[in-house]
Amino acid sequence: MYDPVKDGLERSVDGVAYDEVTPPPGLAELVHCFWDLRTERVLDDDVTLHAMPDACVNVLLNQLEPSIAGITQLQTEYVTLPLGRSFHYAGIQFFPGVWRGDPDQTVDHYVGEDYEGDLPLVELGRATAGLTLAEKAPLLSAFVDRLLADGVVAPNPVTAAILTRLDEIQSVADMAEVAALSPRQLQRTLKATTGFSPHDLLKVLRIQQSFRRDYQLTFTDQSHFTHSFKRVTGYTPGAFAKTFEV
Repeated sequence: MYDPVKDGLERSVDGVAYDEVTPPPGLAELVHCFWDLRTERVLDDDVTLHAMPDACVNVLLNQLEPSIAGITQLQTEYVTLPLGRSFHYAGIQFFPGVWRGDPDQTVDHYVGEDYEGDLPLVELGRATAGLTLAEKAPLLSAFVDRLLADGVVAPNPVTAAILTRLDEIQSVADMAEVAALSPRQLQRTLKATTGFSPHDLLKVLRIQQSFRRDYQLTFTDQSHFTHSFKRVTGYTPGAFAKTFEV
């Protein structure tokens, strides 16, 4: 199944811990992981997170200030998020296409304001603050079950087919064939369930795929790969590898 890379912290940063756990089997088609990102001490300098587009939707909880929470999704280019010198975030990363919540409540930038949406994110943040990720996981699972029951998330057979057979896809035409849809049906379906056009979704997925396999299996040549990689991540492949842990 699709395995997007974690967002980038510079290799020089010390004193920050990242953990993730897989969801229980019953939620595996909806959730990629539950995750936790925190400082282990007050850092000497402010830290920024190099957030990479992956077409996933994240429920984000500020564990130091539970009133701050949000639903995030990046589009086709990276975003730099200022985290400061002391922080603790946790969240749920949903696979592309399964989120059916109000798209107007989804943001693509730093979340620093009190949550005022319809979902009980503040309550979830308060319940999980102070717990280890292993202790949070049952609460996060129960929250996903609630979202599923309320129709806020749902399995998406179209994106599931695309992600399962991603290695076979070289073009939007391939994507439509894998999804068993016409190109026009694919356009409508992906826009409605992911917010992406087929072309933009393919661009993001191919860059994510390049971290897991030889780029030559995905791109026609090195120049094309380097140009696409830099446009999405802000770095050439070599500079990215030298700067960030992946």
